[in-house]
Amino acid sequence: MQIRSPSLVELNAFLAVARAGSFRRAAQDLHVTQAAVSRAVLRLEQELGQDVLQRTSSGVVLTPAGTQLRKLVEKPVAALHAAASRMRKTPERLRLRLSVITSLGTLWLMPRLEAFRLLHPEVEIEFRQYHHDEDFTRDDVDVWIEVPRGAMHRWPRHIAAQYLIGREIVAVCTPELARNLHTPQLVLAQPLLYHSNFPDNWSLWAQARGAAMPVHRKGTGFDLGMNLIEAARSGMGVAIVQQCLAEADLASGRLVMPVAGSASTGRGYFVCRRRAQDAHPAADLFAQWLAQRASMQPPG
Repeated sequence: MQIRSPSLVELNAFLAVARAGSFRRAAQDLHVTQAAVSRAVLRLEQELGQDVLQRTSSGVVLTPAGTQLRKLVEKPVAALHAAASRMRKTPERLRLRLSVITSLGTLWLMPRLEAFRLLHPEVEIEFRQYHHDEDFTRDDVDVWIEVPRGAMHRWPRHIAAQYLIGREIVAVCTPELARNLHTPQLVLAQPLLYHSNFPDNWSLWAQARGAAMPVHRKGTGFDLGMNLIEAARSGMGVAIVQQCLAEADLASGRLVMPVAGSASTGRGYFVCRRRAQDAHPAADLFAQWLAQRASMQPPG
């Protein structure tokens, strides 16, 4: 069966803007970002092949097509919401408490989180402070996203850990710096930026490229991946980073890979949950969604 109707996400975004008269107020009503509402309406307009909203100096107004669409879909959408409310066994909001390693949370998870909120508005997410030396005994966290502390790391027996993303590392720098870096050896002659917890990442990259590490290398170490990315943006040198942390900068062209190819660290980020945890629908939904988003990661 071919589905030709717009999604409920897109229709809900359109109706919210139609009622509120602005994208900002619609976003507040839906508890999502203004950008998420704007993108949903844009997808709707692209699917219909015509504009449904017109932006003016005083706000947002419906086009003739938008007025017709609102008349056609407002009651059916409201009826679907009413039916779901009647059938839902757990009408209360589901709480999910997360502890996420800082750089992954900022650079990879946050840009995607609005998509989860649109799909599952019934889930209320609370971020808890990330602890560097986590022992997984806290009772204020339902799901952790963590990185193992070494190649031989073993998770505690009471924790089930599932690999998510982040094993692949790449070399990145500004386009200006990359202009004359055509070979791995030229890259390795530059100031080499690295994560201070994983100083051997450059050696892994060099080995994967068939290159030799310089005897006296120069560079700077950073204790946070997000600071490492920022240093590369500022032109301090070439950074070795997890590809998932740099994907937005690579997509925008703010950073580039002077030499193509990645290397594997064998580590990456893991979704961690207590094995003895009671049934937790919100955690199940989030873990499934994370796995789906990670599978959409560009190849190394």
